[in-house]
Amino acid sequence: MDVDLILRNSGALMNGVGVTLAITLVGVTIAILGGSLVCAMRISSSGILRACARSYILFFRVTPEVILIFWAYYCIPLIFQATVSGFWSGSAVLGLIGAAYLAEIFRAGIDAVPRGQKEAAKALGLGFAPRWRIVILPQALKLVIAPLVNYFTEFLKNTTLLSAIGVMDLSLQAYLLGGQTFQYITFLSAIAIIYFAMIFPITLYARRLEGRLGQRVAYAPNRRQGFLRLIRRRQMDSSLQA
Repeated sequence: MDVDLILRNSGALMNGVGVTLAITLVGVTIAILGGSLVCAMRISSSGILRACARSYILFFRVTPEVILIFWAYYCIPLIFQATVSGFWSGSAVLGLIGAAYLAEIFRAGIDAVPRGQKEAAKALGLGFAPRWRIVILPQALKLVIAPLVNYFTEFLKNTTLLSAIGVMDLSLQAYLLGGQTFQYITFLSAIAIIYFAMIFPITLYARRLEGRLGQRVAYAPNRRQGFLRLIRRRQMDSSLQA
């Protein structure tokens, strides 16, 4: 591998890194917001909303990502007679696909909160919003942080798919530089190292989070007992006042 050649073209590679990170930022933002909305629909009491959420999740999890990216980039301009950039259409599609996966991650985190704690919060007289803000969401967020970080690494790798529609991300920059210099091995090996340097620390962090949060979740029965003791105390206070 020609290190000097890589250094001479480091500017183009860093531009590719910047585009890759920008795609990730836009896509992950769409995925988190969209996943939260779809999750809310998935657990709602409305059968219509639940059916719509299930259909959305099924469609985006079954359809290949590349097909959706091509459709958005080539078909939307024909349908709406509008120009769509590869960056924004590709980032949006990856975000919408991610929303389907994150909706299920969020739902699993909410379902993992012990039912006894939800019932205890309701028995304490907490309304709908305080019950979610104080009891359910803090615990659910702890449970989904590690899967969310793992999803972030997967999203970062999936940004390479946008090179198929001409987005100048890191992978396409390396391919073009390889074509110009006939040094494909050098540049493709270089971006493999760059991707590893970006993703491996995040993967290690996710593993540490899973270990830490797993220990905390093990104490859930103790927290439930705390809620029950608080209920009994409230009941005793009420009986004494009566």
